Amino acid sequence: MDLVRTGVLLPLKAEQWAGADPRELVDLAVRAERAGYDSVWANDTLLGAHIDPLTVLAAVAAATERVTLGTAALLPAFRRPVQAAKAIASLDLLAGGRLVLGVGAGFPGRSEPEYAASEVPWPHRFARLDDTVALWRRLWAAEGPTSFTGDVLRFSDIPAGTRPYRSGGPPVWLAGATPAALARTGRHYDGWLPYPPEPATYAAGLTDIRTAALTAGRAQDAITPALFATVLLASDVPSGQRAVDEFCRENYGLPLEVVERIQTIVAGPPEHVAAGLARFVEAGARHIVLRIAAPGLDGQRDQLDRLADLLLGVRDPVISTV
Repeated sequence: MDLVRTGVLLPLKAEQWAGADPRELVDLAVRAERAGYDSVWANDTLLGAHIDPLTVLAAVAAATERVTLGTAALLPAFRRPVQAAKAIASLDLLAGGRLVLGVGAGFPGRSEPEYAASEVPWPHRFARLDDTVALWRRLWAAEGPTSFTGDVLRFSDIPAGTRPYRSGGPPVWLAGATPAALARTGRHYDGWLPYPPEPATYAAGLTDIRTAALTAGRAQDAITPALFATVLLASDVPSGQRAVDEFCRENYGLPLEVVERIQTIVAGPPEHVAAGLARFVEAGARHIVLRIAAPGLDGQRDQLDRLADLLLGVRDPVISTV
């Protein structure tokens, strides 16, 4: 079996580190690297007080040496595409080529105000996302001035810009699981970062992605199969679910019973969490990004250490449970 990699999402929302120095988020990333995690991730939103993901990852890049740095997920529509290409290339340089870009187009019923604040129309957001990624790749590869014509974006005479650490730029993973997103992932993207509630749904989506990749003339293993999972270790399943319910209400204004129909959520004793994640490994996931549903940095640190003992051990006990 292929190595299963694990990562952790930094809690960038102000309420998640309230009362602490936000610079401790960088310390949390260093702690994750020392604990043996493979990656550290940052999410993106304009809703509420939230640290910018590219900014925090630049700080983490200077304080770490080994871990992959990722966005889970960056919403490109919130940024000017040419300027964003420069910022991302700069971050990849500072990280020594350790950057992975998870990208998405937003969530209906939640992201429309963010698009309005960014002066970007909500319609055609998927075509805009694909165009933005294609533009970035063009700019990252260009050795001089270039132009770009897509379905939504059109630029002429773009000056030569900052080139990233790696030729062609960092890998770009798509966060989406609709049939259209699966097809686009197979055709255009380097990885897949969904959060489906059931392993069977994950397995079916991965099959569709690999079929689309082969149809497009790509190798089916060209796409990294990842998973975004909300987790919490607790003494028993009921207490874990109560804690995650509070987390969901605080973050989404929705109860757990609604969110768990949309997202991967596993809470309870260590053996329960390990078994729940192992089901997605059986379904094909090979990079699991953990969002810890614990309030405060003290809670985040405690859970991070305990999850490291559970999931990493000498190598990766998630594999041994499969």
